[in-house]
Amino acid sequence: MFADDTSWWRRAVIYEIYPRSFADGDGDGIGDLAGVRAALPYLVKLGVDAIWFTPWYASPLIDGGYDVADYRAIHPDLGTLEEAELLIAEAATLGIRTIIDVVPNHVSSAHRWFREALEAGPGSAARGRFWFRDGAGDDGGIPRTGGRPTSTGRHGPASRRRTAGRASGISTCSHRSSPT
Repeated sequence: MFADDTSWWRRAVIYEIYPRSFADGDGDGIGDLAGVRAALPYLVKLGVDAIWFTPWYASPLIDGGYDVADYRAIHPDLGTLEEAELLIAEAATLGIRTIIDVVPNHVSSAHRWFREALEAGPGSAARGRFWFRDGAGDDGGIPRTGGRPTSTGRHGPASRRRTAGRASGISTCSHRSSPT
């Protein structure tokens, strides 16, 4: 299908696609995989060598799809896994490679592993998949704000307002690169 050229990307025209706004294939006002698939002939005419999809995974969309709830599922607004496979195959027959933005450090609070980590508690294998920081305040219940003061200084009251409603007691959580 494609030549065995490991440096193809150095010469390629790569078109980034945010599926939700690229092309609406089913008329519901939201871009989707059907819309991208319908636009493949247009991308060929543009001379595109590869399409690069921003995250298209199942997500609560708090962070534009970068908050991934399930890496093995396509967000239902965008289509299905079967539609994604069909799109990738059709693009390949037209000479267009597909790049999918894999964002392993962007696990959503809705992801099964994160929910398990919260339920399991400190010291557990499930909790070991993530980095947790205690919250601020005497009881640790105030979310931290990326190092900015939460109770003193010019950021105090505004920071508390901006962080209200986040998971209490756990303010910073990053997915580890290699889960245990």
